[in-house]
Amino acid sequence: MEGQGDNITKHEQLLQHIEGLKVGTKISVRKLAKEMIVSEGTAYRAVKEAENLGIVITKERIGTVRVEKKPRNISDQLTFGDVVDIVEGHVLGGADGLNKHLHKYIIGAMKVDAMIRYIDADSLLIVGNRDDVHSLALEQGAGVLVTGGFGTSREVKALADELDLPVISSRHDTFTVASMINRAIFDRLIKKKIMLVEDILDGKPRLNTLKISNTVGELRQLSQSSGEQRFPVTDEWNRVIGIVGRRDVEELSEGQSIEKAMIRNPITAVLQTSLASAAQIMMWEGIDFLPIVDRNRKLVGSLTRREVLQSLRDVSNQPQMGETFDHLIWNGFAEERDEEGQLFFHGFITPQMATDLGTISEGVLSTLMTLSAFKAAKDITGNDYVLDNMSTYFIRPVQIEHSIIVMPKLLEISRRTCKLEIEISHNDTMVAKAVLMLQSIDHG
Repeated sequence: MEGQGDNITKHEQLLQHIEGLKVGTKISVRKLAKEMIVSEGTAYRAVKEAENLGIVITKERIGTVRVEKKPRNISDQLTFGDVVDIVEGHVLGGADGLNKHLHKYIIGAMKVDAMIRYIDADSLLIVGNRDDVHSLALEQGAGVLVTGGFGTSREVKALADELDLPVISSRHDTFTVASMINRAIFDRLIKKKIMLVEDILDGKPRLNTLKISNTVGELRQLSQSSGEQRFPVTDEWNRVIGIVGRRDVEELSEGQSIEKAMIRNPITAVLQTSLASAAQIMMWEGIDFLPIVDRNRKLVGSLTRREVLQSLRDVSNQPQMGETFDHLIWNGFAEERDEEGQLFFHGFITPQMATDLGTISEGVLSTLMTLSAFKAAKDITGNDYVLDNMSTYFIRPVQIEHSIIVMPKLLEISRRTCKLEIEISHNDTMVAKAVLMLQSIDHG
């Protein structure tokens, strides 16, 4: 009954070696291969895997460097290095400050006397080829982004290196780089909202596992000491080969092997699986225990249905930061109730929802009907749902700036499913209709 297998591959040894290096250490594939007595191809694959895990980065003219892995959603602030990648820029000076965070950016489209009031430490000044302003920003503790592909003076570069504050050049104009940075910030906020399996797995204690040679008595003993009911079964390389629980061995004697009772080739997920996807997997497969594996199918943890649902409820209570396309489409719609208390929605078709022909996109119509179904179903049951299937009928075209009403109607409901009919109308004329079957992710 082990948490991890004793035998590890050369690839895993390389990853452990890289993880053990001091932060800031430069990594050479050739040197790594020589130190660990492996081929350069094996060393290269390990370095790329470490890059995917976020413990090394590779930068132009710097090389591959060991870095501290940051929690995925601990900060939505950009670093100066992030800005370089976002604006497709290159560093003119102050490269040692690329890991510093910036808390705001300022567009330098004003006189120097007015500009100085807005520049402070850890900000980024976006400006053209004005060497005097570049120096001023650095002296105030701010980085500089030079637009239009311009450079800067030798003195400014020397000052940037001395203060460890980056001076970055981008070929794009001021409006474009500001838009690119804004988009990146909003994308980060959206990603921060979306929880992954790794976000709730990090805080869990060491995982209890069983081997195929373990007996029913050992399973019961482990269950009693740990309080857990189900366990993953792993082979000698810590790969998941099955799942077994106390209920599975109720009719077996203490000395019998768990092999007879375990479920082989179980459904698994990876660390980068979103919690919503994990909930759907467990719901559709009818399981309440999900082993989490790496890309080599080696066990790294496990989740229960209760843990997934509780985390989804917690994140749904957080304020929405950043807007997805669904939110942008839904923002222009208001919620109302008719005389019987039935929920419906109304809003206007904006130009962004249109096709090249000037009528509303069928994809937007489908999104509106799906979102209204989710909201209506939650209004009725209090549960969250995912779409199982949908039949749509597009009856008449709708022009931009027309007002529409989206009317959900409940057809049937059970503990696991909710079936609704959605009608979209304009001036009392039906323009689209759908029948949707939703699956609840909250049922036990």
